[in-house]
Amino acid sequence: MSLNIRLEDLTEQADYDVVVIGAGGAGLAAALYAAIAGAKVLLVERTAYVGGTTALSAGTTWVPGTHHAAKVNPADTLDQAARYLDNAIGERAPLALRQAFLDHGPAAVKQIEDHSEVKYRPCPKHPDYISELGGSTLSGRALEPLPFDGRRLGELFKLVRPPIPEFTVLGGMMVDRSDINHLLAMTRSLASLKHALKIVGRHFKDRLSHPRGTRLVMGNALVARLLYSLSQHPNAALLLNTEVLDILPAEDGAATVLLAQDGQRRSVQAKGGVILASGGFNRDPLLRQQMLPGVDPQWCPAAPGHTGAAQALARKLGARHGQGGLSHAFWAPVSLRQRADGSTAAFPHFVMDRAKPGMITVNQAGQRFVNESTSYHLFGLAMQEQADQSFAGPPQERLHPLGGPGEARGGGNIPAYLICDAEALRKYGLGMVRPGGKGLAPFLADGYLTEAPTLEALAEKLGIAAAGLVDSVARMNRYAETGEDPEFQRGVTAYQQNIGDPAWGGKNPNLGPLRQAPFYAVRLYPGDIGAATGLATDAQARVLGENGQPIPGLYAVGNDMHSIMGGVYTGPGITIGPGLVFAYLAARHAVARAARPIQHSHPMSPGTEARMQTTH
Repeated sequence: MSLNIRLEDLTEQADYDVVVIGAGGAGLAAALYAAIAGAKVLLVERTAYVGGTTALSAGTTWVPGTHHAAKVNPADTLDQAARYLDNAIGERAPLALRQAFLDHGPAAVKQIEDHSEVKYRPCPKHPDYISELGGSTLSGRALEPLPFDGRRLGELFKLVRPPIPEFTVLGGMMVDRSDINHLLAMTRSLASLKHALKIVGRHFKDRLSHPRGTRLVMGNALVARLLYSLSQHPNAALLLNTEVLDILPAEDGAATVLLAQDGQRRSVQAKGGVILASGGFNRDPLLRQQMLPGVDPQWCPAAPGHTGAAQALARKLGARHGQGGLSHAFWAPVSLRQRADGSTAAFPHFVMDRAKPGMITVNQAGQRFVNESTSYHLFGLAMQEQADQSFAGPPQERLHPLGGPGEARGGGNIPAYLICDAEALRKYGLGMVRPGGKGLAPFLADGYLTEAPTLEALAEKLGIAAAGLVDSVARMNRYAETGEDPEFQRGVTAYQQNIGDPAWGGKNPNLGPLRQAPFYAVRLYPGDIGAATGLATDAQARVLGENGQPIPGLYAVGNDMHSIMGGVYTGPGITIGPGLVFAYLAARHAVARAARPIQHSHPMSPGTEARMQTTH
């Protein structure tokens, strides 16, 4: 049987060892780990694609202590990683869960590399995000997936969720940071020219027979590697465009999962358990209102399948959300533009522009309110602070969880305005505007990009205080000369310097003047890039009930699981890394559970029987 099946292909009450709900990065990993262990696995996805938000991401996987770390940072230890997480997270998340992550992370990475096509490489320099804290490192913990040839997937290639279009070039060619550097340097370096010609030539050849490029990098590469590996196991099956109607309690036996697809309904048995990996609550209107009040869903750049429906089924079984995190979501500043098809592009400003010299971010008073070179998570949180609130102390101490409905939030910081001069635009681009300073007309015409000959004129066009903007830029220009930012200490940490431009020639890789007219701006909004609040679990990823005890046969991984980071963004890939490791732990536990004798003698409770009759 092929991996991708139809619901009508299944017999009623089909038996599986493990059923995984959600085919994002964590769900694919959980299914693959279970299949590697010899289990019969069913992977259920409500959309037409696999990959979830992982497919849209850089695919970086933060797991300390792996066999890759010694290649770039042999001095790093798990004790140092634990020290860093303790310093960054404190009591915002259970210590036992992050210790389980550290203890089992190296084994999880080794097993999936030894038994599948999932392959990683360490980044030579990829600092932890709060690099000023003790225990942080500059490299070794962040792993990136190797590029993958999508042609190896055959018909399955069309199932991989395409990347954000604005992150591609030449009509669907994926590029990672290394590719971008080569493309920008190809007129100055023979090696870069050869690299650029190779990937561009490959792309145009691909377009003769494929709707997009088949050279997959970053998150698309990771998802494709997981999908290809899973397809090699005849004991694994995938259902797309399939709704989970209900999950009936496991008690001491098998859980029952009720499914629907194109008018067909089936119930399947999960002897070992059900692993929830549906991506979190970010597209659930009710939970957004409760947890992210005032944050427009259009600002969210995450994948569309994260409706929270699977979590609602878990709550019926007594599951509860975790508590105590810094924020209910992880954040990035995004800029918005309407696409030709009428959809809204929410473009995350991760590393390519806001931290570079010649860039400044101001609020509606024209004043800076954030260190533009801080992590995108802290940047997004700062946008939601009161504009007139004064801060003291390091960022991780002066930020707090988002408030509840009715609280004044954001002040004059939403939207914020990322502003640069002509030289910075040419060198770094600005959001969806590519480096080079060409092709600006469409962006100016639809209002995504604002241009003016002077700062005063720019402020008038944006509707912000001109005096504040002129003063803020004057201050930034003085800071660029001295290399020091006394207001927000921009460019003082290893992380900030890494996303600056050390080649620009100034005293600080993150500070540069804004002098060359015309001046440009894009509007920024706080975009939730993933859920930090999820279902409470134990160290085996078993979902906990209100009594603190595991719900038999129910697991949660990825963003369905409450973040072990407590809503603190500690480093690149701190959602994908824990997603991988707890997928490994959940699959291992569920497969072992499936091997136990099923107790069929227990009578069905009246409530369970009624729910089955109602659903059918």
